[in-house]
Amino acid sequence: MVVFSSIGKRFCSRSFSYTKSYLLPSPLQFQSIRTLLLQSASESVKIQRLSDADSGIIQINMDRPEAKNALGKDFLKGLQNSFEAVSVDSAAKVLMICSSVSKVFCAGADLKVKFTHAFSQNNFMIINTLESHLICYKERRTMNVPEVRAFVNSLRSTFSFLEALQIPTIAVIEGAALGGGLEMALSCDLRICGEDAKLGLPETGLAVIPAAGGSQRLPRLIGSSRAKELIFTGRKISAKEALSFGLINYCVPAGNAYSKALEIARDINQKGPVAIRMAKRAINHGLEMEMGSGLVLEEECYEEILVTDDRLEGLNAFVEKRKPLYKGE
Repeated sequence: MVVFSSIGKRFCSRSFSYTKSYLLPSPLQFQSIRTLLLQSASESVKIQRLSDADSGIIQINMDRPEAKNALGKDFLKGLQNSFEAVSVDSAAKVLMICSSVSKVFCAGADLKVKFTHAFSQNNFMIINTLESHLICYKERRTMNVPEVRAFVNSLRSTFSFLEALQIPTIAVIEGAALGGGLEMALSCDLRICGEDAKLGLPETGLAVIPAAGGSQRLPRLIGSSRAKELIFTGRKISAKEALSFGLINYCVPAGNAYSKALEIARDINQKGPVAIRMAKRAINHGLEMEMGSGLVLEEECYEEILVTDDRLEGLNAFVEKRKPLYKGE
């Protein structure tokens, strides 16, 4: 099991090279030819590697139906280990984050864990569910301020690590993506939604703020004015409205988000792997710079590509009118 503190240390130092060896299980017999189990990060978070023509596409499947994929401590640890596994998998080219739970992507932080201290005097909790009404839960556990701080910091570092993965990441959203669930999706490069999806950051209704990156990533994506409205009001929006805001890339008929995401992943998977990684680096880091520095970064990224065999393979395939066979070299 990988200790996640190493992730935080590497992220804080902004070093994204990974040298750890990671033991992956051998393929299981009698398993579907289309997918092979890569690693079971936890009972509720599993990783799959697609095979054959889809080799290079990785899926993380969230499956915690009893809690609507809420981000509890064990569930978060499963995500952390999964992201670390992907980061050291040299065969990974595209990552899709999916939910196996009907009508929900991720309902956010597990309020029974995160906010019990704040509600301790009343001995109950309030959680916003998929049906958009309030349900009270008897308080079962308490968490002091240092524990809450550590948990939120862990959420933030997990999603920052996801954002820093060198390969493209796609959030496949059907149903609710609320609070920390939306913050996880915001950490991905692309977001594909079924038309019945609901997205929102309701934290201010609980007298806190989106603190796992939402207050920073949302305004960078859709602009400060719209981000302020959504965060100040905690309003949930539909997939169609999210598309009009530029919050998501596609809104497709309900139930079709996975097929659309897989279509995009397959398209990316056919491109030069080094070029894709350099493009992501140039865009993500360039946005943090003024134009002159960004152009210098672009030049540096292009220099990385110039010396690759894939660049020559792409040129030869174009001239020979055939499909290129990229090796990421």
